[in-house]
Amino acid sequence: MLPGPTNVPNRVMNAMLAPIINHRSEDFRILYRSIIEKTQRLFQTQGDIVLLSSSGTGAVEASVVNLIKKGDKVVIPVNGEFSTRLADLIDSWGGQSIRIESPFGENPPFEKFEEVFDKHKDIKALYAVYNETSTGTTIRYMDKLGDLCSRNDCFFIADSVSILGGDELPVDKWNIDLCLTASQKAIAAPPGVSPISISSKAKKYIQENSAPILYFNLKRYFKYYQEHYETPFTPALPLCYAYDEALNLIFEEGLANRIERHRRCADAFYEGLGAMGLTPYAKPDARSNVVIAVNYLPGVDDKKFRDLLSNEFKILIAGGFGNLKGKVFRIGSMGEVNKYHVVRTLSAIESALRMMNIEVPSGAINKAITKL
Repeated sequence: MLPGPTNVPNRVMNAMLAPIINHRSEDFRILYRSIIEKTQRLFQTQGDIVLLSSSGTGAVEASVVNLIKKGDKVVIPVNGEFSTRLADLIDSWGGQSIRIESPFGENPPFEKFEEVFDKHKDIKALYAVYNETSTGTTIRYMDKLGDLCSRNDCFFIADSVSILGGDELPVDKWNIDLCLTASQKAIAAPPGVSPISISSKAKKYIQENSAPILYFNLKRYFKYYQEHYETPFTPALPLCYAYDEALNLIFEEGLANRIERHRRCADAFYEGLGAMGLTPYAKPDARSNVVIAVNYLPGVDDKKFRDLLSNEFKILIAGGFGNLKGKVFRIGSMGEVNKYHVVRTLSAIESALRMMNIEVPSGAINKAITKL
């Protein structure tokens, strides 16, 4: 029940047993075209898709080094560990981050973005971490940010590493120029594949302003796909097979159905945990449907609690980052998580708290089930 890597279905794991093929062969070209087309459906985009053999951080870095130049002004809301890292990356690459900061667990008011755009007429891009994994916080006005960027002729980049496939994300409808994700979160595949969608506007800019890098040079990926239906460098072939099968499972379930399942499971977690007296870390209008961040009750030791869940109940959850270490725990409610996982996790949490002599009201599981 970690917020990544998530549980991987047997069908997806078994797909990696396929023979290793020549990545310059027709067999690979057929596989790769299929993956690209399915990924476009997942992103809900007509734009280009690049598939990196890397972690999600690689996709985030690729977006920065291909789009941002020295001195470029980049707006970014900062309200957690990953948005802070992204802002720092932009600055270290030579960009000038304009940080719209808000308390962890909250999103800044949309009006703050309008104020920044009114003040700065030369903004190059707006980056947004759609789902802040460290705090269980989701931006619920991504569509408005896309409209704002469109009106001001700047690029809109969405870090959707921990949310794509688990919540609404129509890339073209929301005017997202670059959308980044990773295979090991809501897609429920093994780690190591990071897809990026690129709008025609962003593609044109990247082709005309080639980045001084090699492996993450997106212009090379465009060229190899257009000319050969290949990647410029050796892809992680077993992971490509696994990712392809994970996409098959998503579309067999139906993307809308998958998103609705994530919403129901999140509602059940919030309901059940609340019945135990546990409070979500994120504010009500920003709570994530894929990462459930929860405040500890007074007197609960983080390590002891999580070790108890792991050793006695075989349930793995995550602790907090940085200043939140020891203050919150995080449940990954994404990928293949369903009613069974929700009930078993809540039952284990309730039992573990009681084993630590924490009084917990009864009936939490029954309340959670009403949401499923």
